[in-house]
Amino acid sequence: MTPEQYVQDKAARSGSSFYYAFKFLTPPRRAAITAFYAFCREVDDVVDEVHDPGVAATKLAWWRKEVSQAFAGHPTHPVMHALMPHVTDYDIRPEHLMAVIEGCEMDLQQSRYLDFAGLQRYCHLVAGVVGEVAASIFGRTQAQTITYAHRLGLALQLTNIIRDVGEDARRGRIYLPVSELQQFDVKANELLQRSAPWGYSERFTALMRFQAERAHRYYDEAFALLPAADRRAQRPGLMMANIYRTLLREIEASDFQVLHQRIALTPLRKVWIAMRTNWQAR
Repeated sequence: MTPEQYVQDKAARSGSSFYYAFKFLTPPRRAAITAFYAFCREVDDVVDEVHDPGVAATKLAWWRKEVSQAFAGHPTHPVMHALMPHVTDYDIRPEHLMAVIEGCEMDLQQSRYLDFAGLQRYCHLVAGVVGEVAASIFGRTQAQTITYAHRLGLALQLTNIIRDVGEDARRGRIYLPVSELQQFDVKANELLQRSAPWGYSERFTALMRFQAERAHRYYDEAFALLPAADRRAQRPGLMMANIYRTLLREIEASDFQVLHQRIALTPLRKVWIAMRTNWQAR
């Protein structure tokens, strides 16, 4: 299996909404974003699939070394072999990849965030930086597009957090800030134990509505920040935004029934949203 086949398979097997947007890129840009996305998946999988924190930390340390070696001209992992031919063309720097690793390391070091400022730091590393690299690969001519990409990355990550409250709780993690749990009188153990009936209450619904409203604000801010000159090039990011925002609205329509299930859009619906966005952005 070639490095290119490896990253393609990694991206396809993820089932992520991002994969649908990649299909609309030119072959060179699609190859670059697929390799970068595969890197992000590899690093994220260390945290999600390795149950021993010490082993996971060792694996992330290996990835730090691999990134340094790759930029020195000596990649060993298929993902880095696939990514390195694109780093100059799309301004992908070692610090971008190191930031993603740092964000995943945060998952090993803490499972709570005291306030939204702390959560924002995490989102910056695992989503904002990813958005910046993706925007460069998609094609940008304006500096403000970087600000747009970071704002959109935050909105996407907040949507993920809302969708995955129950799934994260089963792993002992709560990404909703402690200060906001206290504000709405929602106890952490209600989420972790999903106490009857599944931890749902008017308090929980109010907390989740607060989270959703904030995510919507960041989507609106991101769209307002995107320069008109870069709008066509950034269509893949807009596809992801529309897919995720539709998902957020589905979660709202379910009255935030996210503790016992993972709400998702069908592949066909994701394809339709991506195609519609591509047409509208012409």
